[in-house]
Amino acid sequence: MRTRRIKVVASESTNTTGTQSKGNGRVIAYGLIALAVVLFGLAYADGYGKLAIAPMDQFKVKPLFGGDTIAWYTPTNVTFWLGMSILSIFALMVMGTRGRAVVPSRGQSMAELSYGFVRKMVEDVAGKDALPYFPFIFTAFLFILSANFLGLIPSSFTTTSHIAVTAILAMGVFFTVTVLGFVKSGFGFLSLFWVASAPLALRPVLAIIELISYFVRPVSHSIRLAGNLMAGHAVLKVFAGFAGAMGLAGIAPILGVVAIYGLEVLVSAIQAYVFTILTCVYLKDALHPHH
Repeated sequence: MRTRRIKVVASESTNTTGTQSKGNGRVIAYGLIALAVVLFGLAYADGYGKLAIAPMDQFKVKPLFGGDTIAWYTPTNVTFWLGMSILSIFALMVMGTRGRAVVPSRGQSMAELSYGFVRKMVEDVAGKDALPYFPFIFTAFLFILSANFLGLIPSSFTTTSHIAVTAILAMGVFFTVTVLGFVKSGFGFLSLFWVASAPLALRPVLAIIELISYFVRPVSHSIRLAGNLMAGHAVLKVFAGFAGAMGLAGIAPILGVVAIYGLEVLVSAIQAYVFTILTCVYLKDALHPHH
């Protein structure tokens, strides 16, 4: 009797799992269809049946309440979506975890998973002595991730596609790591540029190369993030323009938009991860310059 009961329970759980997976598959399929319909409508409204594609117009900074003049105090589309990124982080990390339930909700699970993911990254890459600087790295990760994902909303603005935003983030990391290196090691931090294992005749040349590569870090750190997002959104705009120009025959470009959109979701997460792990690598150099 017990064996039969176990088999019945196992079959019921299998059926339940299969039903849930089918339900999830239907939700994903319906979501893709709805996305294709929305993108088709936006593309057709943007194209108006004419081949007028301006993929870089989406990156223009505009006053939020109209007008042409932008002063330092003028609210723009950039400041609005930067604020939305901060609000989304607040909603996830504060509102989503306020219950502190033993069985976490979806919001609490996402917050805990992201926290554990970045914490383990910092510990594995930079070492346990880098954990005091985890809040800084975690904040940068959440901001970039939320800004990237919010930029995927149709008619939104991708703040991390602007070099002005990513350069501030990269320079913040660069100056923080450099000051920390001198505070922790003094002039011993300069040993980072002196390759002691190389032949003596090559060490000055390698020191110059290492010094140049060190000061290039904020450039590559910022351009990598902004360039990937700008390129992806520009390609989306081009495909959407073709779909709008082709009218009802634009199903092929729409399918291309859906495929590229899925790729951009992946790129948005990967670029946040790459920025964060490079920050951990730079922090490791500051804490352990002799390695």
